[in-house]
This record gives sequence, C-alpha cells and structure tokens, in this order.
Amino acid sequence: MNKTEFIVAISEKTGLTRKQSDVAISAMVDTIKEVLEKGDKLQIPSFGTFAVTERAAREGRNPRTGEVIEIKAAKVPTFRPSKVLKTIVNETEK
Repeated sequence: MNKTEFIVAISEKTGLTRKQSDVAISAMVDTIKEVLEKGDKLQIPSFGTFAVTERAAREGRNPRTGEVIEIKAAKVPTFRPSKVLKTIVNETEK
C-alpha cells in the first residue's frame, strides 16, 4: 500500500475527504518525527512504540575490499509492535 492508497483507506473509514485525510496523516507523521527528534518515545496502545536508540561505534568491513572500517555511533529510530499488533499479524498468516 502506498501513501495515496493509505489516504483513500483512511478517508473511507473516517468519512473525511481525501484532502482532510492527507492533512491528518501528514500531521501524524510530522508529530512522530518531532517526538523522535527530541529523543522522546511515543506509545500508541494496541499498536506499538516509536523510540530512538543509540547504536555504539563498531568496526565493520567493506564487503568489496575486506578493508576494516570504523562505523560511527548513531541514533536510530525504532518501532516495537505491541502484543496486540503481533497477534493480529500472526493470525492473518494462517
């Protein structure tokens, strides 16, 4: 599903126009970005948690040359699904 299809699905479920749905989805995504940018986490019950984790510096290898390279420490956005979401996904696979 791409963003346009997502907008149509939200529009159909909520009764909002496609333009209103687009604005709502964009606002949601922007808010998630802002929360993560501050280093906070966002918990949505029955869905999951968005958070930022710190990845330590480490050594890696250039796969082409085999040369050892230093990979810098970085902050990485993560998503941890809730038990409810995991259950829903696993039930649909059957």
